[in-house]
Amino acid sequence: MVHMLSIVQITLAILLIALVLIQRANTDASGALGADGAGASFEKRGGELVLHRMTIITSLLFVITLAYPLIVR
Repeated sequence: MVHMLSIVQITLAILLIALVLIQRANTDASGALGADGAGASFEKRGGELVLHRMTIITSLLFVITLAYPLIVR
């Protein structure tokens, strides 16, 4: 059981790292300061939304697998 949990944690960690690195980083600081105008939209759409949700789900699964041995005790 412990070995299987370790394999799942390693797999989730690698997947989480990959998902974070795949996401497009916005390096344009002017957007953060409001230089785009007041009507700037921060909504994620399409593939970006799917990657965002997959990252959240993967991170939650990773935290749950880390906490599982503490809960089972």
